[in-house]
Amino acid sequence: MTRASLIRLGNRGRLSSVDWEDAALEAIAEQGIGAVAVEPLARRLGVTKGSFYWHFPTREGLLRAALERWEVVDEEELLGVEPIKDPRERLRALFRRISREMQSHVVYSALLRALDHPLVQPVMSRVSQKRIDFLTVAYRQLGMDRAAASYRARLAYAAYAGFLQLSLQLGLPRLSHTEFDEYIDHTMSTLIPA
Repeated sequence: MTRASLIRLGNRGRLSSVDWEDAALEAIAEQGIGAVAVEPLARRLGVTKGSFYWHFPTREGLLRAALERWEVVDEEELLGVEPIKDPRERLRALFRRISREMQSHVVYSALLRALDHPLVQPVMSRVSQKRIDFLTVAYRQLGMDRAAASYRARLAYAAYAGFLQLSLQLGLPRLSHTEFDEYIDHTMSTLIPA
């Protein structure tokens, strides 16, 4: 559980819809999309189901709101490196930023397992397209033609998604801090032209 969650649970005042969305995203990260259920979330938050229905008419309403919030936060991660003018440095900053362990990566990985869900698929399509478009622009600014930039963007994105799959879903042994830093350096030198 995140520090914010523990603080929220300790302050058992009136919950907001954001509290429910946070709990839903935590449940997705821990157990997948099936874990977004009213009763277990109410227990997690230390409230009754009535609190839920004050904010959302249905489980799907909560799921939709949580996914939309996750999408906005994900986009803010990209925008955090956007002001960097040099595309090479922007890509390096992005690779370093996404190499940190974040709940967003775990949620992303869990959502990949739920692409058959009608609420998940459109969100994942939009998020993926935004990410690929962002990468494509940076590669174009490095002088690549449209096709090469698009291919390199897809390759970079596939490296990200693949690493999450290997780490989180297939349970391959974790890299040590040194190995992981070397892996990130190798990934950047492979995917960011000199």
